[in-house]
Amino acid sequence: MARIVVLGAGFAGLWAAIGAARMRDEIGDAGRDIEIHLVDRNPYHNIRVRNYEVDLSEVALPLAQLLDPIGVTHGIGEVEAVDPARRQIALVTSSGEETLSYDRLVLALGSEVMRPNIPGLAEHGFDVDTFAAARRLDDHLTSLARSAPSQGRSTIAVVGAGFTGIEVAAEMPDRLVRAGMSGSRRIILIDPNLAVGATIGAQARPVIETALSSLEVETRLGVRVASVEASGVRLSSGEFIPTQTLIWCAGMRASRLAESFAGARDRLGRLLVDPFMRVADVPGVFAAGDVASSVVDGLHPTVMSCQFARPMGRFAGHNVVADLAGRPMLPLRIDWYVTVLDLGAWGALYTEGWDREVRTTGQAAKATKQTINRKRIYPPMTGSKEDLFAAAAPTVQAPPPTYGTQRR
Repeated sequence: MARIVVLGAGFAGLWAAIGAARMRDEIGDAGRDIEIHLVDRNPYHNIRVRNYEVDLSEVALPLAQLLDPIGVTHGIGEVEAVDPARRQIALVTSSGEETLSYDRLVLALGSEVMRPNIPGLAEHGFDVDTFAAARRLDDHLTSLARSAPSQGRSTIAVVGAGFTGIEVAAEMPDRLVRAGMSGSRRIILIDPNLAVGATIGAQARPVIETALSSLEVETRLGVRVASVEASGVRLSSGEFIPTQTLIWCAGMRASRLAESFAGARDRLGRLLVDPFMRVADVPGVFAAGDVASSVVDGLHPTVMSCQFARPMGRFAGHNVVADLAGRPMLPLRIDWYVTVLDLGAWGALYTEGWDREVRTTGQAAKATKQTINRKRIYPPMTGSKEDLFAAAAPTVQAPPPTYGTQRR
């Protein structure tokens, strides 16, 4: 029996496992002796890109419902180390330390928010990096809403004016209402750059600024967080902002487990993979999603997003079985790139191309964002093997639909 192990049940890992099961089924008798086993620290697949939203009720999908129908075994454990020479994985599970061997590995442990060593940040900061973190923030906001009025109670500081920070800040007015926070409030977006959305593009920034202004989100630009206290945050400018809620959204980095491999890595710690999702110079190892970087159009490397993680996972799953069974592998090529940034009650921003040319804004773009977040990125929940395999085919979806009048 040959074993394929998939590490991680995020967008890349889940689809790698389903894609591998699909390919195993496709090759028939040749796949009968292939075991596919997925390991994650949680028993669910988190629709991570929705962790900033008001409603978190449908962002954690049970793995059993997705993997049991297709014969993929799964276990809960924290990956401590990977030994590619011995093809072994060191895990910590509820039973203690375990060692798991593999014949082929798909590394899909994703990325994590970077928390610098700022005094007080670890003790007092929140984030939306994981479902557990998003729930912790939700519980905190609800608790604040039920507490007596106090200084900083209704002030929210969001650090990082990139994609995640902007979405968190723009959604926060509605999130506070849901938590039961009535009356006046302040939402402050903090970033060391001199512009909001510094990496999102010059054409997109005026749209973002208009939306944030409409939502009454304040900004503090060109400053850094110097320290965090239970009662507030001090900036490098000397300003002290009274707040009981600081949400850290500044910077992502690939899982530290990528350092277990000798393959080349980029500035974000991602392993460089070829079009087949193979890690260079590491036999038997594939990588996909935020832990991997692949040039998918001949020029641009993938970015950390579900837009790339999902197809990377599908192709990695197909190819890891093909490699094990001696079948032809398929290269991944993606010829389009879009971004859809949620801007809360104001709407959204939809751009096309690597220069992020604005196509639609406002409620028209919001319709596209909701199609993506609530339908397009979800696996079938029917429990049907046929539905799951159809969704895991090693193909690239067409760009998401646009609605309303497009800007040209």
